[in-house]
Amino acid sequence: MKLVLLVLTVTMPLAQVIPVKKCWGKLGRCRIMCEEGELFYILCNAEAKCCVNPKYVAINTGFSNYTGSLE
Repeated sequence: MKLVLLVLTVTMPLAQVIPVKKCWGKLGRCRIMCEEGELFYILCNAEAKCCVNPKYVAINTGFSNYTGSLE
């Protein structure tokens, strides 16, 4: 029983999840590879990319000179 307690005491801190570094106003996550459906816009550090879901990225349409006529 003491051996089981010792093993649990040693392995529990090792099993904790490493906190994920956030980016893009806390809407993105720093990863080596982005998951399917995520986009990469900026770098978090030398090896990690800021992976963001496209629904959180504003669409830059630029300046439009459209007046509604067909000419």
